[in-house]
Amino acid sequence: MPGRKGLGSVPGVFYIGEVTQTYFDGATAQPPHPAAKDAYAAALSEGWAGPGRLYTLGRRSRMLLEAARQSVAASLGVAPDEVTFTSSGSHAVQAGSLGVIAARSAAGAFVYGAVEHSAVLHAAQWHQRQDGTAVEVPVDRVGRVDADPLAGIDGAAVLAVQSANHEVGTRQPIAAIAANLGGVPLVCDAAASLPWEPVPEGWSVLAASARKWGGLSGCGILVVRKGTRWRNPFPGEDSSLQEAIGEVDVPAAVAAAASLRAVVAEREDLSKRVRVLTERIREHIAETVPDVELPGDPVDRLPHIVTFSCLGVDGEVLLTELNRAGFAVSSGSACASTRLRPSHVLQAMGVLSHGNVRISLHRETTEEEVERFLEVLPGIVADIRRMSGA
Repeated sequence: MPGRKGLGSVPGVFYIGEVTQTYFDGATAQPPHPAAKDAYAAALSEGWAGPGRLYTLGRRSRMLLEAARQSVAASLGVAPDEVTFTSSGSHAVQAGSLGVIAARSAAGAFVYGAVEHSAVLHAAQWHQRQDGTAVEVPVDRVGRVDADPLAGIDGAAVLAVQSANHEVGTRQPIAAIAANLGGVPLVCDAAASLPWEPVPEGWSVLAASARKWGGLSGCGILVVRKGTRWRNPFPGEDSSLQEAIGEVDVPAAVAAAASLRAVVAEREDLSKRVRVLTERIREHIAETVPDVELPGDPVDRLPHIVTFSCLGVDGEVLLTELNRAGFAVSSGSACASTRLRPSHVLQAMGVLSHGNVRISLHRETTEEEVERFLEVLPGIVADIRRMSGA
């Protein structure tokens, strides 16, 4: 295994003690973008005071926050007053979905795709505990929701459908879905796709997470389009969306805005480069690993995600062995990986849900790292199967 060369001396490679760790979990969090680092450092000295205060330090923070809001709005092609910073992507999608329901004068159903992020599933469960109704919409074998998901469902108050799946990369037909909703608000979780491509039109509420594009953890983005009714579903202020969400980490918001602007400018070229790498991964795994399944749409998908499931292989063991070999990957349910429980996404698709690994690349990933991974993977899988008697 390569020796230590110094923290951060090689893009995409991180050093912990004497172990070289190649990071292949960009769908959880991308390495901080240089623009985010610079913006955060600059804002930290000026934006630490409460932006709601009237004294000079508070006004400085408020000016930084408003500038960040305008920058995000420009990157997304929306109005600045439609943008709100939240504490995370999960907070954004939950507040967005439940706030649309709370604004209704009559009760309605929370409708969501079966492969949504666990944050949406948790929001639906919370809504049910408040005596609400929740309806899960099934997906096909590649993880795609039908273009008319509300067919046969009465009284829908909101529909939550992600722009693309965070575990297998399958894109959802957002524009086609929006055309069939008949006025029902569409909440789109764009966390997985926003760093890589524009979000299709038709959504009413958009949620995203800054760490997915190289911003910092602790910052999400919620966009509520004009004309969409929203009311705070949680205890707190109700006079405006920004006040309802609560305190904002101003330096993190500034870093999120700066890195998003940089990512939007570079994502077309980056997506093309990374897609070549994931195509290489998919082809090599299919050729060299017996009894393997590569779920998700092989073509209409995000460029940076490859998920594969190995028959007869325990996912936790595979993750551990890959980690020992120097590769940081995700296994189990990608949005509940600390518990390594079977993926609800793969189960909803009806595909193999054990022994699965998600490889998700990022802007610093190199061809050499991918080739090194592909060189060791078949042997690791074979060793695990031999030891387990599979």
